[in-house]
Amino acid sequence: MPYSTIHDLPEPVRHVLPEHAQEIFKAAFNSAYSEYGSESTAMRVAWAAVKKKYMKNTEGHWVIHTQPKK
Repeated sequence: MPYSTIHDLPEPVRHVLPEHAQEIFKAAFNSAYSEYGSESTAMRVAWAAVKKKYMKNTEGHWVIHTQPKK
């Protein structure tokens, strides 16, 4: 089931991800669900998309990846 807004996302997703990460999750989920027709596959794709831009810090909060300075 595709999500219309980030407010429609499952509570565990809304609870842990920052708003921008929720937008990434929603877009990736909807695209994958449309392509594969499987909610479990769409969930895996959506989390993978979030993890490309975000990571959990040592306190367990999702934060944007930062590039090390050269």
